[in-house]
Amino acid sequence: MKILWFNHRDPRHPEAGGAEVRMREICKRLSGKGCSVTLFCEQWKGGMNEDFVDGIRIVRAGGKVGVHFKAPYMLMKMEDDYDVVVDDIAHAVPWLSSLFTKKPVIGQIHHVHQEVLSQELPRSLANGIALAEKTLKHFYKTLIAVSESTKKTIVEKIGVPANRIVVIQNGVDCNAYRPSKKATTPTILWVGRVKKYKRIEHFLLAFKMVLREVHNVKLVVVGHGDYLWTIKEFAKKLRLRNVVFKGRVSEREKTMLMGSSWVVVSTSQVEGWGMTLTESAACKTPAVAYNVLGVRDSIVNNVTGLLVEDGDIRALAKSLVRILSDFKLRTELSKNALKHANQFSWDHSAEKFRNVLEWVIGAN
Repeated sequence: MKILWFNHRDPRHPEAGGAEVRMREICKRLSGKGCSVTLFCEQWKGGMNEDFVDGIRIVRAGGKVGVHFKAPYMLMKMEDDYDVVVDDIAHAVPWLSSLFTKKPVIGQIHHVHQEVLSQELPRSLANGIALAEKTLKHFYKTLIAVSESTKKTIVEKIGVPANRIVVIQNGVDCNAYRPSKKATTPTILWVGRVKKYKRIEHFLLAFKMVLREVHNVKLVVVGHGDYLWTIKEFAKKLRLRNVVFKGRVSEREKTMLMGSSWVVVSTSQVEGWGMTLTESAACKTPAVAYNVLGVRDSIVNNVTGLLVEDGDIRALAKSLVRILSDFKLRTELSKNALKHANQFSWDHSAEKFRNVLEWVIGAN
């Protein structure tokens, strides 16, 4: 099977995130099973025009906007070199490949962006992209969602019938993410791309409350993004102590931090799947998070972590204090988190993805 895969970024892109982790983990397994995989994505400074990563051929062209204009040319140029197309819609704007090829096309959606676009973009641009996202139902007969929450939102916000959506959950590499020795000092971890909709301000406000109860607690923020400077300034304004902004770190350091931390936090407004929460769980680290779409798919409340009402900063702080102060609770949640994480396999996700692709090719 020959697959042409469209995504805005590749795994080596400086701004690669969870969508690129998923793409890499699934595609390298498809390649390992004899599939030919070509990824077409945007060019970035320092990136080669063509590259190979884990058996995946990578073709880079155009920028953040230009890549969409290059994609139709790629589809027509490679017409004889692929059996199926995957439109990976990680950033709201659909590729619309079905307009330029007669080969079968499926779309993959991580999360619906309707409610967060206005926070990240100017109003006119946000409205335009929101409208483009709503056209998905007209161009994809089959969609893959990364979680049940994402599927539910696609049905409700985009209007795609549920029977056209297949859920394939994310996995976790339990060989890379595994338990390690915990820090002697109580440590809270936040990890991810630093974007406005992640609402890290909520976490910092909660941390200030936590400091009143757990005086020696340390906060580590891992990640980069266009909102990082704002968050650092906010932390200064709050006069927070024991806060470390790590910025971009290696996979090895990220894994070590996940393993040594006592608890990981998410304050995001929405996620497709809380990938960093599952990775932390594989490191035997429980989570505290808002009970929002996507995040609730990766945390079992009161079993692998604690979910609190969306936007309730005081409840967020109380839950953090509970875990940091209660050794028995923390131990139980940690044990359950590890057990839960071991259920998610990239091998299983890749196999299910392959089955969907074969079905789509056969039905075309």
